[in-house]
Amino acid sequence: MSQTQTKFLLPEDRIPTTWYNVVADLPKPLDPMLHPGTREPITPADLEPLFPAELIAQEFSTDASVDIPGAVLDVYKQWRPSPLVRARRLEKALDTPARIYFKNEGVSPAGSHKPNTAIPQAYYNKRAGVERLTTETGAGQWGSSLSLACQYFGLVCEVYMVKVSYQQKPYRRGLMETFGASVTASPSDRTAAGRAALAADPDSPGSLGLAISEAVEAAVSSNGTAKYALGSVLNHVLMHQTIIGQEAQLQMELAEDYPDIVIGAAGGGSNFGGLALPFLGEQLRGGRPVRAIAVEPASCPTLTQGRLDYDFGDTAGLTPLTKMHTLGHDFVPPSIHAGGLRYHGMSPIISALKDLDYLEARAVPQTACFEAGVTFARHEGIVPAPESTHAVRVAIDEALACKESGESKSIVFSLSGHGHFDMQAYIDYFAGKLKD
Repeated sequence: MSQTQTKFLLPEDRIPTTWYNVVADLPKPLDPMLHPGTREPITPADLEPLFPAELIAQEFSTDASVDIPGAVLDVYKQWRPSPLVRARRLEKALDTPARIYFKNEGVSPAGSHKPNTAIPQAYYNKRAGVERLTTETGAGQWGSSLSLACQYFGLVCEVYMVKVSYQQKPYRRGLMETFGASVTASPSDRTAAGRAALAADPDSPGSLGLAISEAVEAAVSSNGTAKYALGSVLNHVLMHQTIIGQEAQLQMELAEDYPDIVIGAAGGGSNFGGLALPFLGEQLRGGRPVRAIAVEPASCPTLTQGRLDYDFGDTAGLTPLTKMHTLGHDFVPPSIHAGGLRYHGMSPIISALKDLDYLEARAVPQTACFEAGVTFARHEGIVPAPESTHAVRVAIDEALACKESGESKSIVFSLSGHGHFDMQAYIDYFAGKLKD
């Protein structure tokens, strides 16, 4: 194990060339998605109004790996492989025997992990002859990523941004517009779902579920010219994100170490899954076990307090029903700054792994997360996105537990993005305005 090295870097020619599909290694098949009208298991044809054929095939795939297209790899090389960093200064400040590593996904052009799936989604839609993509975004990381991906592949991008985030994060909105997207605050008067929400509550802060309803409605009513793109939850999205964990496996070999604990923030599950699924796959195939901890906001405790049941992915009930941990599709979370984690449901894959006891879930309050984010920033020099502070919080807690027990455990967490567009949240934290 390296005693002095801080960054563990892979050359471009070691970028993984396949995505990992954990469905192939699950001890039992996932429950099927159900049609919103008939409540019967959906077929690939049922998803054709929303997605191109190649993404639908990935959604239903049980293959252990799927090839990454060369055109996608070419774009990935702008920032991938992302660094794995040993947080030595944080370890020293905590006086812990734990070895703390973070996978820095904030180095992407959009500043988060979201381009890992935005790039292939735009690519497959372009190949299918699609002209326009509609989507939702919470804090704006996903909207920024899809905006850029559409620009790279010559597609029009329309983003419905949750209204509270639209108001809190004007620079994210500006970034999306710089990348060529049109951005609409949700709920809006452009869709039936938005108009119904405004009629019920003219001051509605919006939610990811509602923004999904608007984006899906816009795509389905486009006469085939538009498709919908989702930044989390679905199987193909989590599969695209596994490039994070696959790189981390190679980088931990360089560090001559292996994680005892892997940690990620969880809203819909894509960032946590992206890091954790390759390691959990090793365990599922009989390899070394890891503790995998999914961290969510105490104000939106989907995994820790939600029920495991079939539910819609959106507020209006336009999307297929999936078996997942859910707080109910009409749940509107409080207006916390971690907008990317304000989602009522959880990925079916993550939900199934939780139900099978392959992962732990932990809910943490907003102010404790920002406290951890400030600690991390002051010692490692990176301001984490509000979503990422949830993973930082639990990584610090686990490192302090090692200090108490005297154990030298290896902790790897995903720094899902930087917080440079979220500084108002930190300003509010220092002013004592954030509430739990």
